[in-house]
Amino acid sequence: MDKSWMHSDRRSKAYEFGVEAFLNFAVENLLTTTHIRCPCVKCVNLKLFGVGIIRDHVYFNGIDQSYKNWTFHGEPWEATTNASRNVEEDDGHSRYSFVSEEIDMDDNDFGDFGSDPYEFANVIGDGDQPVYPGCRKYTKLSALVNLYNLKAKHGMSDVCFTELLILQGDLLPEGNTIPTSMYEAKKTLCALGLSYEKMHACPNDCILYRKEYEDSTNCPTCGISRWKEGKDSILKEGVPAKVVWYFPPIPRFKRMFQSHETAKSLTWHATRKSIDGQMSHPADSPSWKLLDDKWPEFGNEPRNLRLAFSSDGFNPHSSLSSRYSCWPVILVTYNLPPWLCMKRKFMMLTLLISGPKQPGNDIDVYLEPLIDDLKSLWVGIRGVYDAHNGEYFTLRAALMWTINDFPAYGNLSGCVVKGYKACPICGDDTPSHRLKNGHKICYIGHRKWLPINHPYRRQRAAFNGNLNMAYLPSH
Repeated sequence: MDKSWMHSDRRSKAYEFGVEAFLNFAVENLLTTTHIRCPCVKCVNLKLFGVGIIRDHVYFNGIDQSYKNWTFHGEPWEATTNASRNVEEDDGHSRYSFVSEEIDMDDNDFGDFGSDPYEFANVIGDGDQPVYPGCRKYTKLSALVNLYNLKAKHGMSDVCFTELLILQGDLLPEGNTIPTSMYEAKKTLCALGLSYEKMHACPNDCILYRKEYEDSTNCPTCGISRWKEGKDSILKEGVPAKVVWYFPPIPRFKRMFQSHETAKSLTWHATRKSIDGQMSHPADSPSWKLLDDKWPEFGNEPRNLRLAFSSDGFNPHSSLSSRYSCWPVILVTYNLPPWLCMKRKFMMLTLLISGPKQPGNDIDVYLEPLIDDLKSLWVGIRGVYDAHNGEYFTLRAALMWTINDFPAYGNLSGCVVKGYKACPICGDDTPSHRLKNGHKICYIGHRKWLPINHPYRRQRAAFNGNLNMAYLPSH
């Protein structure tokens, strides 16, 4: 197919005919008009839109001219089967080894890289190159990540970051691989599969505008508009009133197994040598063993992931706004060794629920996309490549624990965490008492857990005025 139009002037007829031919080609091959990757220079095949929106993006932003092989839009991937490809690095760097096989897989089994099982290795192999010839401290990828962390830490604008990249490139020796623009840096990082989805939400926390509500303009529960209202009380069409950022975990789990060292660490709990009967890893816990006994087909595969879920609110604006509450949702992978599982790079941010108010008991609305992915992980994701063993396998995962404070526990579990029956364990038998003058609920019935002859059981004045009581009087 002729692709010369991609380099033509966007105002020319050649560009117009080329865009229409490209869209027709994508629709015919993908058999859909609602979920197609946008190849414009801003979306770079990371976002899905309908044909009309993609046409506007390609005209307004221009098409990504480096997108020469249209694998995301139905063009076959050019490769030879049963050909091996290895990417190796010495000096302690990771090693990636891939072997092409004729196996039955879906088109999406390789995440954001379509049907090319080698592209991730190419990206990593390119990123592991020295930032300039002879450099031993930084690779191209590590230097870019450090610079991007500075941008996030100090709140740099895109223009400021671009100028910093240009200055950094001028200071380094010739032949350095520092990107020269924010666009190039973003394109490099997005190639690792670090994409995200922006989901519109009802400001009253009723629904997410997804699935059957994807095209709705008003909330079916409360009737409020999907769009933001300006100061003049006029709705800003196309500007969402509330947005949730979702970072899909499945592509990132796949990337973890495509690293030789990380894939090896993910089975450490099954291959460790010292098991002394003490709890040195979550694998020694009764919960882990119960899961293995109840679902032996899950427990027999050490690569299956055991996850923990953590969420809490924080104020991103420091002292500038004391009422704003933003909620991150993080997944922790407990397959890793104890010295790695709590490292920041292995703690996955999956959701970022914006404020200004906290979601409260409606947090389950925002957890819908994550729960859908966790259900898919429990059933199994086929065609995940294990670089350590050099084979494909079906990846499964189970959510085993949650990490949160007591109020967040109430939001996530639906349990009552305040009032007369605040204890999730005791329930209706919670020993509680309402203070006569302070009008607050206190919990002072813990003497029931003491030995029968403990001196505290005889101290009337220090407690509730009763002797040796296991429970306080009824309310």
